Amino acid sequence: MPTVALGKPVPPFELPSTSGEPWKLGAASGGKLVIYFYPKDMTSGCTLESQSFRDLYPALRRAGVTIVGISRDSLASHLKFKAKERLPFELLADEDEKACRLFDVIKEKTLYGRKHLGIERSTFLIDGRGVLRREWRKVKVQGHAEEVLEAAKSL
Repeated sequence: MPTVALGKPVPPFELPSTSGEPWKLGAASGGKLVIYFYPKDMTSGCTLESQSFRDLYPALRRAGVTIVGISRDSLASHLKFKAKERLPFELLADEDEKACRLFDVIKEKTLYGRKHLGIERSTFLIDGRGVLRREWRKVKVQGHAEEVLEAAKSL
């Protein structure tokens, strides 16, 4: 399966979303799209990252940006997380890792000395024509959402 590349169109994909309808990449065409991949609902870093995007949501919308979060968690888990954190954007469930593999965010990680495969915190900015314009990998949460907003404004 091919993976995304800077300056190239992102291949179409579809995932279950917290809206209750399948989310399709094409639904965001014509506007800027931010996709952020995060390891797990209800964990400290992922909660902080989601809250940062939530707090900047009005500014992102003014900049013409749609935002979605993706993890391997179930739709039921996403619905609880979205409600608890009052997230105004959709979360997408990628339980079979289809989008994770497309964006090459599944990496070997170490937790308490044990190796496992998990999502490397990553964000992608796609323009209105569906072309990948920016990517952030190994994201550190502090200040990240602001950096993404500035990059989106510059498109």
